[in-house]
Amino acid sequence: IEYGVETTSDVTLKRINRGHTFAQAEDAIRRTAQRGIPVGAHFILGLPGEAWEEIVAQADCISKLPLDTLKLHQLQIVRGTKMAQEFADESADFRLFTVEEYAALVADFLERLDTRIAVERFTSQSPKELLIAPDWGIKNHELVDKVKARMRQRVTWQGRLYSE
Repeated sequence: IEYGVETTSDVTLKRINRGHTFAQAEDAIRRTAQRGIPVGAHFILGLPGEAWEEIVAQADCISKLPLDTLKLHQLQIVRGTKMAQEFADESADFRLFTVEEYAALVADFLERLDTRIAVERFTSQSPKELLIAPDWGIKNHELVDKVKARMRQRVTWQGRLYSE
């Protein structure tokens, strides 16, 4: 079972109208895992109001959960959504990463993520006609290559900075 957790920040969860707290998501994940069911979670990196270090620190929290898999993706502003209107009205509170910045963010995040959690993806792509930003113009595998290159360049790996 995969849960759309999105962030560990209750402030952000409320802001984006998720309808749950992180504690509720954590409880659902733990109860599912206790039943022997493999568990995955989805997280969005770069939600409005979340600073780089706050995003990276979420890996510490996620690592404490009985997760088998994790899917990450960048914040995307999609036409016709409440977030698109908020972006138009309050864009200063949004940090849309360049592809290079996002690859560095993912590398920082992975360094602190427990190696027992399999990361299934780093990015997602909304349909071009619906996407306001960011429009990186690259394929998913190209971003994966950038993350790998960034990690090789830094001589790092998933879990290097993880500590129980």
